[in-house]
Amino acid sequence: MTRSLYTDRADAGRALAAAVKRDLGGTLVSGTALVLAIPRGGVPIGRDVASALDAELDLVVPRKLGAEGNTEYAIGAVMHDGTLYLNPEALRNAGARPEYIEAEKSREMREAARRLEAYRDGRPEPVLSGRIVIVVDDGIATGATMIAALRWVRSRGARFVVAAAPVAPPGTVEELKGEADRVVCPFTPEPFYAIGAFYENFAQVSDEEVEGILQEYWKRPPGGPRPR
Repeated sequence: MTRSLYTDRADAGRALAAAVKRDLGGTLVSGTALVLAIPRGGVPIGRDVASALDAELDLVVPRKLGAEGNTEYAIGAVMHDGTLYLNPEALRNAGARPEYIEAEKSREMREAARRLEAYRDGRPEPVLSGRIVIVVDDGIATGATMIAALRWVRSRGARFVVAAAPVAPPGTVEELKGEADRVVCPFTPEPFYAIGAFYENFAQVSDEEVEGILQEYWKRPPGGPRPR
């Protein structure tokens, strides 16, 4: 087992924020970036990235579709509006039945919609068209949820799309380069274990923590400093 790369999400958020600023550089000068965090674990890290860029912060909620009998094995992911990504290789490996996929898709669409409503509490959706959009998570494994999110963001008219996470396997990073205009990932260890293996403290983030982070960030005055 490798040693942990990060102490906790705060440590990972600082590292990712620095990497995004370094890697994007002048790209951000041409417009105000929008950071879309994937809940729950991606929200504290997305907050740190948005804070470092003086950017807007909001949510994107892709939901993993797990294989029948092995829900940890991702065969794809779906967005709240039905935008669907299916991994052909994973589908073959899992022998996924169409009726199972449809049932999982419906169930996870409902959960994505529930989370959006609960976390955003009536806040209007951000405009994506013509913007630089940075999709942030606390780590990427298979890439299914990130790919679904990136494709949804692209379909909403974003002009420059970034995938950002503190840690991911090299193969997944290469795959994401075909989906995003830029992929920012400070660490790409090989072999790759579960995301939590690269954190000393990978405690689950609660719904209440997500809501608190977002509400605090959204209270800042226009153009003013971001709360931390």
